[in-house]
Order: sequence, then C-alpha cells, then structure tokens
Amino acid sequence: MSAMMDEEKTRASDWFRQLRDQIVAAFEQLEDTHVSGPMSRAAPGRFEITETRRASEDGGDAGGGLMSVMRGGRVFEKVGVNISTVHGTLGERAQAAMAARKGIPGMAEDPRFWASGISLVAHMQNPHCPAVHMNTRMFWTPHAWWFGGGSDLNPCIEYAEDTAYFHETQKAHLDPHGLAHYPRLKAWADEYFYIPHRKRARGVGGIFMDDYCTGDWAADFELTRDIGRAFLPAFCPLIEKRRGQDWTDADKDSQLIHRGLYAEYNLVYDRGTKFGLETGHDANAVLMSLPPMAKWV
Repeated sequence: MSAMMDEEKTRASDWFRQLRDQIVAAFEQLEDTHVSGPMSRAAPGRFEITETRRASEDGGDAGGGLMSVMRGGRVFEKVGVNISTVHGTLGERAQAAMAARKGIPGMAEDPRFWASGISLVAHMQNPHCPAVHMNTRMFWTPHAWWFGGGSDLNPCIEYAEDTAYFHETQKAHLDPHGLAHYPRLKAWADEYFYIPHRKRARGVGGIFMDDYCTGDWAADFELTRDIGRAFLPAFCPLIEKRRGQDWTDADKDSQLIHRGLYAEYNLVYDRGTKFGLETGHDANAVLMSLPPMAKWV
C-alpha cells in the first residue's frame, strides 16, 4: 500500500498547504478591512510563522510543518493555522489506542504511520464574534488509510441567524456528495464536541467526521476538500457582520468563561491533542488551540 499511496499522500499534503494559504490571506484581509468600531484603531494583525519539526524515535527527521499564529489583532485576539506532514512509528500506547478504536490488525508488527493535515482555531477580540475550529486530515498506515475533520462554531453570545447560516453553508458544500452526508456529519459533530462533565456541547455544532474511508480515495479526498472549502464562506461573513458591534464588560466576561469551557474540552477530550502529544509533535503547535485568556467561575 505504501508505494500505491505516495501520489495520494502528496496531493493531500499539497491541498492542506493551499487551504492554509487561502485562510491566512483571508484572515489578514479581515484585519485590514476592519476600519470602524471597536479595536479598529489598533494595528492590523499579522501571522507569525514558525517551522515545526518532529523528531523520529531514533532522533532523525520525521517531518514537520508550519505554525502560523496571529496575536492581538483588530479582529483576532489569537488565531492559529497549522499544517503538518509527519511520519514515523507509533508507540505502544498509540498502537493500542489505534487498534482499540479502529480495529486495525497488525499494528504491533508494522506500526508505521504517515499523517498530514491542517488545524485552525480562532479566538476573537469581539465577544459578538464567534470562536471557530476547523481541521481536515489524512492518516495512513500500511494497513489502512482514512480522512477526518470538520468545522464547528463556538459563540459565547449566540445568534440564531448566524448558526443557521454557518450550517446552511456547510450543507451546500456537502450536498453534491450525497444528501445523506450533511445530517450524518452534523450529528457526528454534535456527539464529538459534547462535554460530558458539563453536560452540554462546547458550541453550536457544525460538521465532523473521523476514520472516513469508503475505499474510493478520490471521492473521499474530494469530500474532505469540500469540508475545507466550506470554511471561509461559512465563517468570514459572520465576522464581517459582527466585528463592529460594541460590547460591554459583561459580554467580555461571558466570552472568557466560554473560553474556559473550550479549554476544558481540548485538554480532556480532543483526540487530536492526545495524538499530537503522544507522537512527539511540537507541543506549542499541538496546544495552539488554547485561548490567550480564559476564566472559570
């Protein structure tokens, strides 16, 4: 399977880089065009780009990526857009988790893996602007390959029309692949982004899939690309609409409390956080999703 998948791996990795470039450009444009309202007199934010590397088990090169983080902008208080393409062998804990979760035989005999993807989390200055998460990825082992990812909206002040627009845009991108996809991926997101110890969802949902493999790589890759393509048109119009609204101290307090909820989920439940730390990826890149400030009551 390794030789057969080399071209597909390259195509996937290249796409995640293209999507990253589009998002970084769009977010810097949001900074430049915010010229009235709260924070508009601040300097427009810009991404700081850091190369990340993953060391292999023997200390050699095992791939890496780019960590792009903007802090203290007009619109974004902190946003990270990371891409990575890494490879190596899974440790015993990761092997056991993979075998238990995915039922893949032979991991102990041949624990090689390859993974590539994009991961994004945005925390906003204005409490009326929702935080957001997006990621898409491809994972390969000698025994199986699959795709995963999605995007979900995390407002501290909820607007029903914003939630509806976010979901409608995602549905429009998924429907060409079959009308069953959106309701299935929406339900998957509702289940995945639920916080059991709080007995609530961390936001207003979105779409999500994991371990996705129909056996048709081209079709699955195109679905994954449309999940990524849906992100900017689903999210940016909401920010353009809300970034100029005034906020109160109470609004900011609500935002900080909601960020605490977001941090709890990412540190306790998120599979990507656990996998990244267990496989030795750059800890700063893995924990990029954490907000700059949060509050607990």
